[in-house]
Order: sequence, then C-alpha cells, then structure tokens
Amino acid sequence: MAVMLLASLDQTIVSTALPTVVGELHGVTHMAWVTTAYILAATVVMPVYGRLGDLLGRKNLYIGGIILFLAGSVIAGSAQDMSMLITGRAVQGLGGGGLMITSQAIVADLVPTRQRAKYMAPIGVIFALAAVVGPLLGGWFTDSVGWRWCFWINLPVGLLALAVCAVALHLPRKALKATIDYIGIALMTAAVACTVLVADWGGTDYAWSDPLILGLAGAGVGSWILFFHSQSRVAEPIIPLRLFRSPIFSIATLIGMIVIGVGMFAVISYMPTYLQMVYGATAAQSGWLLLPMVVGLMGASLPVGQQMSRTGRYRIYPIAGSLVIAVTALMLSTIEVDTPLVLLCGYLFLMGVGIGLMSQTLVLAVQNAFPAADVGTATAANNFFREIGATVGTAAVGAVFTSRLTDQLGNRLSLRDLKTVGDTDSLTPALVHALPAPVQDAIVAAYQHALTPVFAYLVPLFLVGAVLAVLLPEKRLAGGDSGSPDGETPGPAPGGPETKAR
Repeated sequence: MAVMLLASLDQTIVSTALPTVVGELHGVTHMAWVTTAYILAATVVMPVYGRLGDLLGRKNLYIGGIILFLAGSVIAGSAQDMSMLITGRAVQGLGGGGLMITSQAIVADLVPTRQRAKYMAPIGVIFALAAVVGPLLGGWFTDSVGWRWCFWINLPVGLLALAVCAVALHLPRKALKATIDYIGIALMTAAVACTVLVADWGGTDYAWSDPLILGLAGAGVGSWILFFHSQSRVAEPIIPLRLFRSPIFSIATLIGMIVIGVGMFAVISYMPTYLQMVYGATAAQSGWLLLPMVVGLMGASLPVGQQMSRTGRYRIYPIAGSLVIAVTALMLSTIEVDTPLVLLCGYLFLMGVGIGLMSQTLVLAVQNAFPAADVGTATAANNFFREIGATVGTAAVGAVFTSRLTDQLGNRLSLRDLKTVGDTDSLTPALVHALPAPVQDAIVAAYQHALTPVFAYLVPLFLVGAVLAVLLPEKRLAGGDSGSPDGETPGPAPGGPETKAR
C-alpha cells in the first residue's frame, strides 16, 4: 500500500506546485510535459510489467520498479532546468506504472481469490486518496519547505518499502524462459503516445483541426491497428488477444474505462476549479472539500470487500455503482451558484460511494476469470485501458467545458466588462473575486453554466455502464470453504505451497 500510494500520488502531487516550478526553472511553455511525461511513461509500461511478471516472476521486477521510481525522484528533485525535470518525471513513470500493476498482482499471488476482495478494497481507496491528497501536499510543500520535497518525500518511504520487499517478500518462482516482444512494445508505445498527446493537446494547446493533431490521431489509429495485429503473431504478446475472448474481461474493462475513468477523473479534475471560482475557496480548501468523496469511497469499498469475501459474488456492485454514479452526476448537473456547500459535499460523498462499489470489484472479477499464469497480464491490461479511458475522457470533458465557458463569457460580459477583466484566458480565482460585483457575478454564472450541464451529458454514458454491468457474467470467487454451497475448491492446507510462498 505504501508503494501504491507513492506511485499514484505522483500523478497529482505536482499540480499545485507547477506555477512555482515552471517559474523557477523558466519553462512555462513546457508546463504540460511535467504531468504528461509521467502519465505517458506509466501507461506504456503497465502491460509490460504485467506480462513480464507472469512470465519471469514479480519480485525482481517489483524491486526494479521501486529503484526506477526512486531514481526518477532524485532526478526530478535535483532538476536545474525543465529538461532535467521532465526526464526525471518520465523515469518516475517507468517505475510507477509497474508498481501500481505489480502490487495488485502480488496480492493475487499470495491471497486466495475469495479473501482477496478484503485486500483489494484498501488499494482502491489509495487511488482516490492520492488524487485528493496529492494537490494538497504539493501546495503545502511549495508554500513551506519548497517544491522539491514533492519528490524528496518519496525517498524515505520508497527505501523502506525496498528493504522490506528485498528481505520479507517471498513469491512463487517462475520457471519460464520468455522472449520479449520488442516490436509490440514499440508499437504500443507509439499508439499510447499519440493517444495521450491528442487527448492532452487537442482543443487546448492546438485546435482539433490543426495538422499536428490530425497527424497524431492518424498515427495513433495506425499504431493501434499494427499493435493488435502483431499481438496475434508473436509467441509471448504483451497483451494476448485471448484476454478479449473472456466476456468478463472485455465487459469489466469497458465499464472501468467509461464509468470510473471518466466519472472519477472528471469530478476530480474540474470540481476544484468550480469550487474556487464559484464559492471562492482557496486551492487548499478546494482539495479538502473533495475529501467527502474519499470518505464515501472508503465507506463503500471496505464493507463490499468483506461481503465479497463472504459470499463470492460481485456483479451486483458494478450495477449499483454505475447507477449511483449516474444519479449523482444528474444531481451535480442541478447545482446553482447559491447551492449550499454542504449539499455539494453530499453529492461528492455519493460519487465516492458509487466508485467504491465498483473500482476494485472490477479488477477482482478480471483476476478471477483467468488462471494464475495470466493474472498479472489481465490485471495490467485492465488498468492500462482504464488509464487510457481516464486520459481521453478527462480531455473530452475538458474540451466541452472550455468551449462552453468561452461561449458563456462571451454572452455574459459586455465589451466594457471585457476591458475590465482583460485576458479571459488568464482568469484566476483571486482576480475574479477582486473584480466589481456585477462582473464577478457574470463570470461566476459563466463557470456554473459551463460546467454543471456537462455532468448531465455524462449520465447516458454511466447508464450504458449500468447496462454493461447487468451483462457482466458472474464467476463466483474461488477460495470458499469446502462445504459451501457454491462448491468452490477449498484453499491450501496450512504449511502447503501457498503458505510457504506467503
């Protein structure tokens, strides 16, 4: 869990530190790459770690991932220019993407499927906690001891985890000799890079019709086609196509992409801006106001894990979670500028409950659908596509929000108001709340009308997720008692191979 926290925290911790970082390192034009480099590298290596872990064993791979992550932290923490910082972030991502996947696969190696639900639930909480706490920590470090501590903080925790893993982690050994699919890795890297860059740059840094965006989109489509074609022809593919023959894998992965990927990250990405602009919250306060979502996620995922371990059943939770998220998105679309803050926090709590009902449930369903030899590969592929969904979905929501905001500001501000405001692309919460009351009210209303309808647009997508959850086949979790009515195979006897591995 410590390693998982570090790996997921570094996706968000630099967000509030970025203005100071790029100012000191004179790299405003390269700001986006500080985040993009980490996400891009982490996404690319997820399937690679998963597949190699299944083929070669996970312990050395895990230790190598921790070392890479710590090396990237040292490079980024001691960066003297933007090139060094971006390089450090990329190296961090090469380690961090593997840590997220391998942590979950190690749990699968050591814990019977039925009991695994109790262990996976806290891991799901870690993701949401990191998404909220990351910006808070980044802002606090920047204002107190300096932004470099966003990276130095990884060293003591990472070194402790490295020592424990090296000495105390005993995993089943793999006896396979595998060939590495270098062509597949190269094609997948190209495909992911093009997809992430189109999602990050399209509609923001470049117009969607810009030749660069169109070229990246075409190259991305071509790379994906070539990648999947190559996976059908090699002996040890990075993402074996046989995974997609399992309806559990295909449906669970699709649900994760469109419900969790879009739902959670759309709220986390754009609600802080809304809270700052409309309610006048500070950056730190807007982060704290997202904590009800973490509380809801934790309050749902932990008892769900216990219940799945007891009954072995899971399908009801993605159905309920999708419906809760859909209803909550509809509620969020009704908020006004005068909606009580406590009511908005209640909606965020419900969003967390919906995500908690299904986040790690889907991962567990995927793991349960495959033999032990493919658990890491299936887990990695599921997380890989969820990350792609989160990146593309967040970019799509951002494009719609930005377009609506531009229209709203144009409609609500007169030419005289625009002269008072100045460049609308440079609006900050502090600037908005220092403007004359009529202008301030117009801008606040523009933000409210720009964002809240976007949540309503997402409701049909979440309902599709609920329909898919109904169609999700349920294979009862293995590892129940021998006398249980589901007829599951009992776990190993004390002192057996699994106990020794543990």
